[in-house]
Amino acid sequence: MKKFIVLILAVFAMVSCKQNEYKKVAIDNMGMKTDSAMSCCNKDGIFLHISSGYDNPHKVLMALKMAVMMSMDKDVLVYIDIEGVKMLVKESKDMKFKDFPTLFELLDQLAAKKVTVMACPTCLKIAGFKPEDLRTGIIIAQKDKFFNFTKGRIVTLDY
Repeated sequence: MKKFIVLILAVFAMVSCKQNEYKKVAIDNMGMKTDSAMSCCNKDGIFLHISSGYDNPHKVLMALKMAVMMSMDKDVLVYIDIEGVKMLVKESKDMKFKDFPTLFELLDQLAAKKVTVMACPTCLKIAGFKPEDLRTGIIIAQKDKFFNFTKGRIVTLDY
């Protein structure tokens, strides 16, 4: 009986060691610690926060272009508040800056990729708009979606 118990304990120890091997902390090419077990099985997410608007087209278009690029292999969520909500309504005007695609082109690309673009409801109200004024594909922000849009890590970029 003692030999059987020792054998069972040895098997559990081996299995435990193998599981720990997959969960070792690795250093990725950016020098950041990542859980290799999590990064192999779950897609990471990019949370882009845009508070700028027509006052800073470079920031806005850079953030949206980044969202389009990242959506190729990452889960992406775009949250727009403060001055940015004014760009999301049906009556908004397009925005152009240097070599970037336009605001409308980028929003259309995000919609085609099924990337969630959310507007802050309070900021929208302060700007004088209602949820029904939003362009097709833009939704009112929902706090649960901030955490549930991806299964991996969440990286936040703020524009």
